[in-house]
Amino acid sequence: MPWPPMRSAQDELMSSLSESQGAVARALVAGATLSADQLLGGSNPLRRLAIHQRHFEASLTAALVQKFPACAWLTSPELVAAAARAFAHAHPPRQPCIAEYGPEFPEFLAAFYGAATWPPLRSFAELELAAGRASIAVDRPPLAWSALADLGAGRLTDARLVLQPGLAYVASRWRIDEVMTAYLRGEAPYAPGGGDTFVEVRGARGDLSLTRLDRTTYAFRAGLASATLGDAAEGALELDGGFDAGAALRALVAAGFVISVRTHEEG
Repeated sequence: MPWPPMRSAQDELMSSLSESQGAVARALVAGATLSADQLLGGSNPLRRLAIHQRHFEASLTAALVQKFPACAWLTSPELVAAAARAFAHAHPPRQPCIAEYGPEFPEFLAAFYGAATWPPLRSFAELELAAGRASIAVDRPPLAWSALADLGAGRLTDARLVLQPGLAYVASRWRIDEVMTAYLRGEAPYAPGGGDTFVEVRGARGDLSLTRLDRTTYAFRAGLASATLGDAAEGALELDGGFDAGAALRALVAAGFVISVRTHEEG
């Protein structure tokens, strides 16, 4: 019977390093306790760890607070900051870019506040997240109608359209666009009124616009993010049998919203 392979000193070192790094990560994120012998260097490693813990929490909290100023305006800065601190520990970053941090925060904020207490908060936070992303987007050259027409009806139906990066779509059961507009104008906060609302967020290089769409147009345009042109049109037709997919597509292209098309053959 062969002997099991022996672990080299390097393997032991790497395993120990991995365990130490995991312990430190848990201490930073979840506040787990570490003993002094688990840390190396300096006269007071536990004090250094406490500094890192404070920096971890403070930097992520600040990033979220800066990303959701309208939510702070609508509720309170203290509420958003408290939710951001809790979120930092519950959802540590998965990517190195801090600008991409926090896509789950709207749902977390609503639950932290009490979703049943004030239901509009989640969709309002989703609108703010979309608006923030859109306002820093950079426009891409739009596609001409001839590029689509040349594909033919069959290939176009199975194709996927790629829209401008500064476009986003948010639906709500409250008139969140009106409240966001009030925030952008520097007006006093107020709770949004009820009413199904479908918002197209458009932004580029610091500009931002919010356009309210009808339910069918919203379903068509929002559906293009994850479906073929044909499937998005079918979804709209289910809502309105008189939906004109051709006219809707022409309007999208005329607005400069389509930047490329991916056919079935391209994958």
